[in-house]
Amino acid sequence: MKNKNLMDRIEINPNIMLGKPVIKGTRLPVSIIVEKIAYGTSIEEILKQYPFLKQMDINAALFYAAQVINFENVYPI
Repeated sequence: MKNKNLMDRIEINPNIMLGKPVIKGTRLPVSIIVEKIAYGTSIEEILKQYPFLKQMDINAALFYAAQVINFENVYPI
C-alpha cells in the first residue's frame, strides 16, 4: 500500500480528541495503538479489542508515528 493511502487513514481535526491524530472515522488516537504495540500487545489482540479497526489502520498508525519521528527537529542541550 502506498504511503498516501496509509496517511489517508489518519485524521487530525481540532473538534475530535482536541486535534490529536486519530484513526479516521473513530475517536481512537494513534498514540493508543502505538503504545499498545510498545507494551507487547499483538496486532491480533488490538483488532479484537477494537473490532472496528482494520489491519491497515494499525499500519497507518505506525507509519504516522514513524513519519513524526523522521521529521522531528532535534537540538543539542
